[in-house]
Amino acid sequence: MIVTIDGPAGTGKSTVARGLAERLGFAFLNTGAMYRGVALACLRGGFDPSDEPSVGRLLSELVLSFSQDRLLLDGEDVADQIRDVSVTDAASLVAALPSVRQALVLQQQRIGEGTDLVTEGRDQGTVVFPHAECKFFLTASPEVRALRRVEEMRRKGVTAEFEDILSQQQLRDQRDESRAHGPLRPAEDAITINTSAVSASDVLDQLEAVVRSKLLQRR
Repeated sequence: MIVTIDGPAGTGKSTVARGLAERLGFAFLNTGAMYRGVALACLRGGFDPSDEPSVGRLLSELVLSFSQDRLLLDGEDVADQIRDVSVTDAASLVAALPSVRQALVLQQQRIGEGTDLVTEGRDQGTVVFPHAECKFFLTASPEVRALRRVEEMRRKGVTAEFEDILSQQQLRDQRDESRAHGPLRPAEDAITINTSAVSASDVLDQLEAVVRSKLLQRR
């Protein structure tokens, strides 16, 4: 079974998806980390993340993999580095490139072949796994999402201003929603959940109940 969880940053996708995979005993795939990995490689190599030919050549030489849910870039654990603000900004530019999306979508689909998988991102239910049996789309108010990001960064000892994060987030949302390939939007058959005033544990309980109901129907 494939379970997709889509939505913008700050809605709790990663936390809920990882927790759901653990409860169900499914594999977990963080697709956003893959785009961030390409973005990090661009920044390290001095490439413009919006230059499709250059990024495409770079991607063809990269090896993206996961070890215990942590992204490896050519074998190097970069799970912490890809959370940097500069990487976040570059990732939304990289993600708008059709050739990059095509290449990573194929990789994601291969990962999902013959596997019970919980996968999270922005186009999992619409593009990557359109026939997934369970689809969810998480939302939250812009202010709540920005505040969550500020708190996350401060816990890591990184100084972050709410207004700056909110502005960056709004710009990324605009890019994600308006791109021609794999735009951020809920699948028609996705269940939408607003997480603004709901704990991650409660959201996780809701999703688990839906998935387990689907599993029972398959028996």
